[in-house]
Amino acid sequence: MKNLLATVVLAATAYAGLSQPVEQLINPTEVSRILGTLSADDMQGRFALRGEGIHKAAAFIAEEFKKAGLQPMAPNSGFLQSFSMYTAVVAQSRTVLDGQSVAPEYIFCQTNQSALKFGPADGYEVVSIGATDNFLQQYRNLRGKSNNVLVLVDTAHRNLLDRIRRQSPPRFAQPGSQVYLLTTNSKPSQWLVDVDLQLTTTTMQNVVGVLPGKTKAQELVLFSGHYDHIGIQKPNEKGDSIYNGANDDASGTTAVILLARYFKALNNNERTLVFVAFTAEEVGGYGSQYFSKQLDPATVMAMFNIEMIGTDSKWGTKSAFITGYEKSDMGKLLEKNLAGTGFQFYPDPYPQQQLFYRSDNATLARLGVPAHTISTSKMDNEPHYHKASDEIGTLDTNNMAEIIKAIALSSRSIVAGADTPTRVSAASLQR
Repeated sequence: MKNLLATVVLAATAYAGLSQPVEQLINPTEVSRILGTLSADDMQGRFALRGEGIHKAAAFIAEEFKKAGLQPMAPNSGFLQSFSMYTAVVAQSRTVLDGQSVAPEYIFCQTNQSALKFGPADGYEVVSIGATDNFLQQYRNLRGKSNNVLVLVDTAHRNLLDRIRRQSPPRFAQPGSQVYLLTTNSKPSQWLVDVDLQLTTTTMQNVVGVLPGKTKAQELVLFSGHYDHIGIQKPNEKGDSIYNGANDDASGTTAVILLARYFKALNNNERTLVFVAFTAEEVGGYGSQYFSKQLDPATVMAMFNIEMIGTDSKWGTKSAFITGYEKSDMGKLLEKNLAGTGFQFYPDPYPQQQLFYRSDNATLARLGVPAHTISTSKMDNEPHYHKASDEIGTLDTNNMAEIIKAIALSSRSIVAGADTPTRVSAASLQR
């Protein structure tokens, strides 16, 4: 009985400290305002690689961070963290393997050079991907290399290589080029790769705001969500071609903005809080990858990534789940802070979906950060996922406000520096 009474008093005290600014700052009206702006048709689906919508959305988020009273992460750069990505398409090829010409459609290049010309004496690492090898796994591994690599791909992987070539995934500016050739010749004795490339540069922008800590300013707590979606695509049966991405992930970005306003109003964070709206999650997670290179991951105590919180979870309202729950004790700390509130966090009920690895938390989690995604999405039955129908009218903004309040309350001991989640170990990342 005494323990129960203590829990009730603790919860009441927590809500008393939370409630003064929370109802004014985190409420369905404000949720609808921000969510409605980000998911409006004039944002054009916020596609990261082209269109004005993504830049318009970034400017809106930056203005919200400014109004909240945050500081830029870099003093002289504003709230927009800009970086460039490069896409290379083979325009002409004079490539030869043992006297046999290789057509442009059998060549895929990852480079930020406008032309490449090299042979056996030029120091390229040569890798072969055989017919029975896991092409996609090897491709992922090779993308991280900073040296020059020639990759000879067996024709059994023609469809996969062609799909990647047509998608033309961008890459960061980095030393080294990777050239993929589709061929049955896995060990050529003589070869010359000679290609001219059409190089496209795309400027991308994360939006980052900072609330400096009082006594533990060197220790960071991140609140994040991605603001990009998949843009304008083929019209559906109703003639709608704009994929508004209200749930995915204007909902998470809305949470980040409102949490920034709340914590600034509270103004008692001992650790430094960093609020990030990532770009390019939908096309490869490039925003979070770039962001992770701008800081020391050892200084990041926790990451609250927020993704798709606009629909009720499988347990109903006032509930959400945490991806990778077992990989750190962060979930248990959040549950402790929510005791007696009526809100419940659960472990991810869709482990087969590998959600822990599919959002922006994954980049920092691989660096050891206790980085988890909070979501309510019913991934086995989410009728508007990646569809033009993902609009604000399909979401529960009242419940969204409750979820955002719960994230604010659940994070309080971590924000205060009283609790530090355990790090994510390399062993726990083995899938």
